[in-house]
Amino acid sequence: MTRVSFYTNVDHKSALVSHLVLKALNQKRQVTIFTQEVDASRISDQLWMHDQSSYIANVLANDALASVTPVVIDWQMSTIFQDDVLINLQESQPTFFSRFRHLIEIVGLDEHDKATARMRYSFYRDRGYEIKHVDMLKQSI
Repeated sequence: MTRVSFYTNVDHKSALVSHLVLKALNQKRQVTIFTQEVDASRISDQLWMHDQSSYIANVLANDALASVTPVVIDWQMSTIFQDDVLINLQESQPTFFSRFRHLIEIVGLDEHDKATARMRYSFYRDRGYEIKHVDMLKQSI
């Protein structure tokens, strides 16, 4: 069964995404970041430039190298190349989430983001998924 994790009260989503992707890569895992199409290139650029001394290699899902790259940024999921870690940055739950070993939901500080996250949380909980909750106001990365 898919492990579900919610990271809430996230002030800087891009920093947390970079942190979680690096953590997954260090564990030899593959990551798909599911976002809006308008945000995909920006997220890709942020990963490539996440630190002055290093980068996180990634491609957009429509790139020819997507099937062999450990970090893929997607917005439509017409082609899924892996089923390991899914980071959801969209407002609704992905219909295909259950094929992944681990689903990560990232929730910001604004009320709209929290409201849509509550709906996703209820959706997963009502279907019997055990949910890990990490309140970022109580954490440091």
